[in-house]
Amino acid sequence: MTLPPLPLNALRAFEAAARHLSFTRAGLELRVTQAAVSHQVKGLEDILAVRLFRRLPRGLALTEEGEALLPVLTDAFRRIGTTLNRFQGGRPQEILTLGAVSTFVTGWLLPRLPGFRAAHPFIDLRLLTNNNRVDLAGEGLDAAIRFGDGAWHGTAATRILAAPLCPLCAPEVARRLRGPADLLGETLLRSYRVDEWESWCAAAGIAAPTIRGLVFDSSLAMADAAAQGAGVGLLPARMFDRDLRQGRLVRPFAAEVTLGAYWLTRLQARPETAAMAALRGWLVDQAAMEAP
Repeated sequence: MTLPPLPLNALRAFEAAARHLSFTRAGLELRVTQAAVSHQVKGLEDILAVRLFRRLPRGLALTEEGEALLPVLTDAFRRIGTTLNRFQGGRPQEILTLGAVSTFVTGWLLPRLPGFRAAHPFIDLRLLTNNNRVDLAGEGLDAAIRFGDGAWHGTAATRILAAPLCPLCAPEVARRLRGPADLLGETLLRSYRVDEWESWCAAAGIAAPTIRGLVFDSSLAMADAAAQGAGVGLLPARMFDRDLRQGRLVRPFAAEVTLGAYWLTRLQARPETAAMAALRGWLVDQAAMEAP
């Protein structure tokens, strides 16, 4: 047997009354009288031909049928509310889930995000940080910002900005460094990319030492270690501009080496949405404003 259409007001009245186990409190929430809630619930029970509540001397108790119906309605109303909340100015917001390497997020992206929101109010941006190791499909990402050479299999990549690497260290360490060769007597902090110090030493005109010690998978952690005097980190200086301005980190030498850039990536097999295109254009424009 097919049920007749169920009145939305009755479903809402039941859901509120079931949460509160009170017609009175449900009426206060819905801004109707206790009698109106009771009437709506009674009408729903008549349509379903089941009792949803047991009327007790003091309050209500759900029947088995009511207990089965409540979570379904609660989830449905939550999903309706979430969808309606996406509408703004007569159009829905488009959710965009972006993964990004933490260094880029804290050092460059966060200060600029209010501008993105102002320019694209209909994009609901969800930001997830990582240590540059990304699985676009597995993590449910629409796009990801990562550091490298732009060549990732099955990925479309747009170059955002370069990030040359240079030594950064605490002020007390910098005072011991007269020239690049003095680094050979210091602890050199390293990342999982093993050729970075060798490449920088070649650019600075010195022989690369054998480097032993801690390996970091995060430039943020390496920078914090360097600021605490644990050694000299090879880091993208433009991502640590605030630390350099505050004097927490010092750049002792001008020599730098470019081993990659920050790229916006997406799966080639997935068409670019309007929100993805808007983010790509905004990132490229922001980076172009800083080009020398």
